Parts: sequence; C-alpha cells; structure tokens
Amino acid sequence: MIGNLLRVSPAELQAYRADSARLEDRLYQGTGTDPALTDIDKTWDGLVFLLTGQPLSEATHPLARVLFSGQLVDEEQDLGYGPAHYLEPAEVAALQPQLAAIGAAELRKHFDPARMTALGIYPGIWAEGDDAFDYLADGFAAVQALYAEAAKRGEGMITFIA
Repeated sequence: MIGNLLRVSPAELQAYRADSARLEDRLYQGTGTDPALTDIDKTWDGLVFLLTGQPLSEATHPLARVLFSGQLVDEEQDLGYGPAHYLEPAEVAALQPQLAAIGAAELRKHFDPARMTALGIYPGIWAEGDDAFDYLADGFAAVQALYAEAAKRGEGMITFIA
C-alpha cells in the first residue's frame, strides 16, 4: 500500500472530477516519470499519526487532510486501495504554511513506537525506533516539498493509495 500525491492544475482537477477515467489514464498509462507525482512509499499512515496524534480512522485534526481530505474524485473509482482524494488549490495554499512550519522535533512529538504498534499504524515497523522515525521524516520532507511546489504554482492535490 503505497501513498501517492499528484499536483494538478485547476483545469486538470476539474477534468478528473468530471471524468475519473482520465486520472487513471494519466497514472497508469504514463511513462512513470511524471514530475508532479510523488510516491511516499508506506509512510502515509505513520505520517497521519505524527501530524495528528491519532490513527487515520479517528483523525479529526485538519492536518489529516494533507493526505486524506475526505473529498473524493470519484467514490466508485478504485486506484488500488480505494478512491483518490483531492484538495482544491486554495486548500493546498492554506495547508502548505502549516506543513512548512513543522520541523523534525515537532514531528517527533507524536512518535511513540509502542503506541503506534498497539494501534496497528501501518506499516508496523515501529520497533526499529530511530530508523523508523527517519523513514517517516523522509516521507514528510517529500510531502512538504510537493505542497510547497503546488502552492507556488496555484495547484490542487490528488492523493491515493496504490
């Protein structure tokens, strides 16, 4: 279960919402070198936990929307592990400064390997301690960079698990 984030122009987002098959075409028939697409590997669930202090199934903190907005491109579409979520450009622009303000020390505040294991936070590597945190921190840096670029370009964001 690999987390993916895709920067999209307002026109692309509108087109994908109108016809989600176009999104699948872009994702699965492309060359694999889409600079707007970022793979955050299996960090997605751990990142939601570090950002919110809650497991994904219970996360109510606004930063959970960074990866799972609850706004679906097409609720019937399955991109591997369910439908894609999206954020409008204004939502990306609002979240980006919040993400940019989070450093490693802030991210580490919720890093609790025992609790993460007990809650079943994916991918279940938390006994690895600092190595597991570093893995999440690398994934978070990729998310921060993608959001910064999207905000700079006035783009929206599509997220999905494949």
